[in-house]
Amino acid sequence: MAFQNLTLEVADRIAVLTVNRPDKLNALNDATIAEIGHAFDEIRLDESVAGIIVTGAGRAFVAGADISELASQTPVLAKGRSRAGQDVFRRIETCPKPVIAAVNGFALGGGCELAMACHIRIASEAAKFGQPESKLGILPGFGGSQRLARLVGKGRAIQLLLTGEMIDASEAYRIGLVNRVVHAAELMGSAKQMMKQILANGPLAVALCIEAVDRGLEMSLDEGLILEANHFGLLAATEDMREGMGAFLDKRTASFKGR
Repeated sequence: MAFQNLTLEVADRIAVLTVNRPDKLNALNDATIAEIGHAFDEIRLDESVAGIIVTGAGRAFVAGADISELASQTPVLAKGRSRAGQDVFRRIETCPKPVIAAVNGFALGGGCELAMACHIRIASEAAKFGQPESKLGILPGFGGSQRLARLVGKGRAIQLLLTGEMIDASEAYRIGLVNRVVHAAELMGSAKQMMKQILANGPLAVALCIEAVDRGLEMSLDEGLILEANHFGLLAATEDMREGMGAFLDKRTASFKGR
């Protein structure tokens, strides 16, 4: 489908989804959130796409939500807006295809939440992160209060949420919010290189790794171990497992088919 606030390009099995409102620093209004949801629904079903990179146009990844929309919201509208955004970001987080955020600039508020919903975050050295909602008299509405603590720990998350402070890419890397920091000119190349490394592996194994980690975080250790064992057993029934094992023993590169 055609998008008003996004661009979507596909090459070499990788979809690059760009939030494209540079004049608004890619702020997430309701229409953009809905388009991101539609884009991921489309990508998920597209057999030509094996992985997704999310980034922003211009000097921002996403600088936050669109305050002009939030300023006049009622309690009922606010809750509905929050749940709609949470639903879209949860679809990103549970996508069986790997999703990398290539954070090129400001990732504040809803932008930080979007990055956290992706499976892996690679940041330009110029990137800035933060959840400044408390400065506006609100709190994150798209999952920030939940994912931030899961990524960086309760104490650091509480500090960032209560102060609303903005941190740079090196600090985000130090606390575990991002996986890698690179020079700005290397950002997309680094994201694509990592994605190609992931896509060289078995797609069924990748999908079940994503699911095992996502679901396992909400389980006890014993329950998580059962989930892991079940997925381990499921993969033993696949052609991909036989191909992967055979390629290793034959000292050749595996050719996975996703079945």
